[in-house]
Amino acid sequence: MVFEIFRQEKKGQPFAHAGSVEAPDAAFADAWAREQYGRRGESEALWLVPRASIHAITEWADEFDLKYRRVDGYSIKTRLKEARERAGTTPSLDS
Repeated sequence: MVFEIFRQEKKGQPFAHAGSVEAPDAAFADAWAREQYGRRGESEALWLVPRASIHAITEWADEFDLKYRRVDGYSIKTRLKEARERAGTTPSLDS
């Protein structure tokens, strides 16, 4: 099995990917990771994750498409029109 190792250098800091370990089981991977990333005290904490348990997220819902954070901005009128059409509340031209 291949395990991915994430380490925290100092308490309060985020975990960062440190490397990979190939091991026959989790106990061996744990010992190997401790030896490689913790024996000299360079890590505050370690996470071991089987590579098969890591899933990539590549598709995002439209709600997370925050165009207003980009420099080119977005048209509020266009977004409002799209939202009304999705909700089925598009105002008629008579009003």
